[in-house]
Amino acid sequence: MDYEITAGELLSKLEQGENPNIIDIREEFEVQVGMLDAAIHIPMNDIPDNMHTLKVNEPYYILCAHGVRSEKVTEYLREHDFNAYNVLGGMAAIER
Repeated sequence: MDYEITAGELLSKLEQGENPNIIDIREEFEVQVGMLDAAIHIPMNDIPDNMHTLKVNEPYYILCAHGVRSEKVTEYLREHDFNAYNVLGGMAAIER
């Protein structure tokens, strides 16, 4: 997939003071363990019903536990003309 970002690249954006649009698509029980402060939580299955809240011209970084579900959501959003990027390795890569 051409639309990917590493966890390290995403963390660098945050450390440099950028305010990237991060969508954490994990389930409620997963985010209760912890999530990035900069992220908004929209569970994977709720993405279609919440696309009206997203802006087509802004980049979104899609985050899950390991990068598998986020890859599918990234592809789905891109099919609907959103500028979405899969965070490779997901939260597992961020928490290392």
